[in-house]
Amino acid sequence: MITLRSRRPARPRGRTTARLAVAGLLAATAAALPVPTAQAALPVPTAQAAGSVVKVTGSQGAWQLTVDGAPYTVKGLTWGPSVADAGRYLPDVRTMGVNTIRTWGTDATTKPLLDSAAENGIKVIAGFWLQPGGGPGSGGCVNYLTDTAYKNDMLAEFPKWVDAYKDHQGVLMWNVGNESVLGLQNCYTGDELERQRDAYTTFVNEIARKIHAVDPNHPVTSTDAWTGAWPYYKKNAPDLDLYAVNSYDAVCDIRATWESGGYDKPYLVTEGGPAGEWEVPDDANGVPDEPSDVAKAAGYQRAWDCVTGHRGVSLGATLFHYGTEYDFGGVWFNLLPAGQKRLSYYAVKEAYGADTSGDNTPPVISGMAVDHASAVEAGKPFTFRASVSDPDGDALTHQVLLNSKYIDGSGQLTDTGFTDRGDGTFEATAPDKLGVWKVYLKSADGRGNVGIETQSFTVVPPKVDGVNLAAGKPAGASSFQPDGAGCPCPAANAVDSSLDTRWASEWADRQWIQVDLGATTSFDHVQLVWEAAYAKAYTLQTSDNGQDWHTVHTETAGDGGIDDLRVAGNARYIRVSATERGTPWGYSLYEFGVYRS
Repeated sequence: MITLRSRRPARPRGRTTARLAVAGLLAATAAALPVPTAQAALPVPTAQAAGSVVKVTGSQGAWQLTVDGAPYTVKGLTWGPSVADAGRYLPDVRTMGVNTIRTWGTDATTKPLLDSAAENGIKVIAGFWLQPGGGPGSGGCVNYLTDTAYKNDMLAEFPKWVDAYKDHQGVLMWNVGNESVLGLQNCYTGDELERQRDAYTTFVNEIARKIHAVDPNHPVTSTDAWTGAWPYYKKNAPDLDLYAVNSYDAVCDIRATWESGGYDKPYLVTEGGPAGEWEVPDDANGVPDEPSDVAKAAGYQRAWDCVTGHRGVSLGATLFHYGTEYDFGGVWFNLLPAGQKRLSYYAVKEAYGADTSGDNTPPVISGMAVDHASAVEAGKPFTFRASVSDPDGDALTHQVLLNSKYIDGSGQLTDTGFTDRGDGTFEATAPDKLGVWKVYLKSADGRGNVGIETQSFTVVPPKVDGVNLAAGKPAGASSFQPDGAGCPCPAANAVDSSLDTRWASEWADRQWIQVDLGATTSFDHVQLVWEAAYAKAYTLQTSDNGQDWHTVHTETAGDGGIDDLRVAGNARYIRVSATERGTPWGYSLYEFGVYRS
């Protein structure tokens, strides 16, 4: 069995997933891509120059891509903006020395992109999406041995669009599938996984044959993650003109893999750049240590050096990613998030040989660090430090943003208020949701450039003065989850002084948890540390006998996180009586603390 090198899977915390693979960014892109439908209308033909004749020429180890007989090295980028924005961004792409863009989907909406690309002297690697594309976690599962309906639909759909665009000047080649050999491991295991991978790559070859029959003037390739898919293509897809591979930090290993594998086709790198989230070591908070802007820029140059270093076999690259998305994945990979250019943008431009002599350079941020990053108290001020400079002496403006990806899977960046102390120190207020957050410092020069750095920090409950009377005491609940993520989750888990365990109820509105202090005792503070499943509405109740209850606090607009309740009482039993869930799940508490100063 050939085992593909897998991108690191998400590590769950409670019910939430933690890690981003680049597939997450691709999934967002793919969501905006055209979905093949047999009913889609063909574009209205318009007068245009005949399409180029693109060939893979040469012999073993001495191949070359040619366009109308002239040598052509792919100096490319993957394409992120909408088709509607092609006219806005492709002139900029051209100034970067880029001659090629890559897409993941082709249908009736593609023509304006091809038109704009041709107008700017750029060609398109036109993609066709196959399930389960995008690597682990993206796309649905298909049985390539038995699902003839799906295969017949694609065999009809893809050649239809090849026929529609084969004479368009914007077309460079056709690319069938994206990371499905890898993605199939999300659907199958063992011998069945091997059979599916063989069936998938055999199907890719069938599509390639049909495309060649419609269009003999443009090559056909297929993309997968790293080179682990190549043995399957070698065995099952002889009609591919070249291989294609997505590879980031491992891009410089491709040559050795190609040489040791005995391959007889050239290749393209269809995604590449700096190290991805799945390739970097964890930081002190246990999450991937995102490279700095400086390191990312160097990663693009390194990738291009390795691509061009395999002369006669590597035909070029479409590096990742000419995108404007401004979120977790966008900050990790995009050359111009929110349309603002980073050091990586200029690194690619320089690598591709474009003139950068008149360019203004983005701000440079270095040495970013969060004070006491392993224990930042919820809702309290925290500080972080960074050295920020601008090579051109431009005045800078700053922005601070927070992200909860490693808590709830959200890619959103949220603006937060901050104080700039003027000495490289910034102060912000920590969120009240427990777990590992990321803080971003964005510095803009007012000339369309930006520097962005990020570090993680762990939010912990605020310290409460006094003794936790509930610690280790008997606890009971209306229900608990006997199994599931991190369970069993009995009531005792909420009074064990550990944030690694939790109580979790069944998935119903009316639930309660209570602690027995052992004797009637005075208290003046209750702290509830909610997991993702929190109560929107609840009451805090006390009792001396465990039967008759008195309400001491009512909450009707709970938002989870940490509830610090300044309530005083004198009782033996204290109960949280929840009446309305804040999520579709039940209720879950990491800790239920009852304090006396």
